[in-house]
Amino acid sequence: MPKILNIQIAQITLSATLNESSTSQLLWESLPITANINVWGKEIYFSTPIKTDSDHNATDIVDKGTVAYWPPGNALCLFWGPTPASLGDESRAASPVNIIGLINENLEILNSVQTGTEIILSKR
Repeated sequence: MPKILNIQIAQITLSATLNESSTSQLLWESLPITANINVWGKEIYFSTPIKTDSDHNATDIVDKGTVAYWPPGNALCLFWGPTPASLGDESRAASPVNIIGLINENLEILNSVQTGTEIILSKR
């Protein structure tokens, strides 16, 4: 049975399917999580109670829709397009992230979110 993450940002509701990594398991065990988001280009990131190191396959270039964990900031990141670190149209993190899942819905709805907005993550 796949683990489905419910993502609530103001009036926006999304879901993401988590992978089987150890980092996604740590996230799952930490739910629910409530935080205030930061927006960096087309990336949302926010602090979490998770503390873990980079996976062996950590990368700084990710697919649009990627849900990832950023070890230096103990932060979760949601990517839907270019960031200030990107070259061209790629989604690029500030430094390598652990990929833990993929958002299931239309990502363009995230263009309206603003820094400081509350996000709530829970199990679906």
